[in-house]
Amino acid sequence: MSGAAKDVKAAASSWRERQDRADWSADDQAAFDAWIAEDYAHRTAFLRVDAAWARTERLVALRGSSPENAEPSRAKLPLFAKLAAALIFAAAIGLGGARYLLKPEDRTFSTPVGGHEVVSFADGTRIELNTDTVLRTRMTTDERMVWLDRGEAFFTVRHDAAHPFVVMVGGRRVTDLGTQFRVLKDGKRTEVAVVQGKVRFEAPDAPMQTAVLTPGDVATATAGSMLLTKKSETALANELGWRRGVLVFRYTPLADAVAQFNRYNETKIVVADEAAARLKIYGTFRATHVEDFTALAQMVLGLHIKSDGNEIVITR
Repeated sequence: MSGAAKDVKAAASSWRERQDRADWSADDQAAFDAWIAEDYAHRTAFLRVDAAWARTERLVALRGSSPENAEPSRAKLPLFAKLAAALIFAAAIGLGGARYLLKPEDRTFSTPVGGHEVVSFADGTRIELNTDTVLRTRMTTDERMVWLDRGEAFFTVRHDAAHPFVVMVGGRRVTDLGTQFRVLKDGKRTEVAVVQGKVRFEAPDAPMQTAVLTPGDVATATAGSMLLTKKSETALANELGWRRGVLVFRYTPLADAVAQFNRYNETKIVVADEAAARLKIYGTFRATHVEDFTALAQMVLGLHIKSDGNEIVITR
């Protein structure tokens, strides 16, 4: 192994060791993301060390499962021992073992109603999951695949032309071309909005329904159709208010605003009056503060509010 390769492996091991410390901070994460993005070899080395590290801890857990040493904890293994074991294991297994360590590993992430989660990966990619979302990932040195089964997610992707980042959603494929973008799967409707960079949006079985989206482009698709529209930077930022925990309405029909609130709360709002449903709402609200929203609707719009179990009924 060359000196440069040894240095990269040592750096990868150092990063992996530091991630276990209690004082790991946002600045540390940012520095790590920058290091990962510098060179593809950094990502490869880190994934190998990370896999070896995990393998070492599994071996320790198995060894500690005897009656006299039951319930081993991760903290009981000194950091230097885990580091040394990981390096020895990675060096001993060779290329064939590396293929085993780097084989696809499927993971599933989900959020409850009203939930929000941020997932970071070794290549520097970040995915933010919105309320009631289910997302599966397969991230290796050779493949970066995501399946959005339900809900909404915002992607910040580290572009790698040799290893494209692909999102499968509603029978369609979204391929990163260096970008930030939002994907929504709502029943049979799929929507992709690009904030930065470009993505290719396509239906594998319908070549004519393919488009390259740039900032402001929004593609809305069902099983047999696709509609392209354009939105301003401000409009897209408002739609992404959920990343800050808020819903932003700009002269939005009450019925549409209520539909958004119902995505984030177990208590559902029902608009039982067609005239009330057409009234316009303007404002910014906490996504999980249903009572604040309905109280304002009552005070400003003069509507009647009635609570009935897990429902709040609005009438004129």
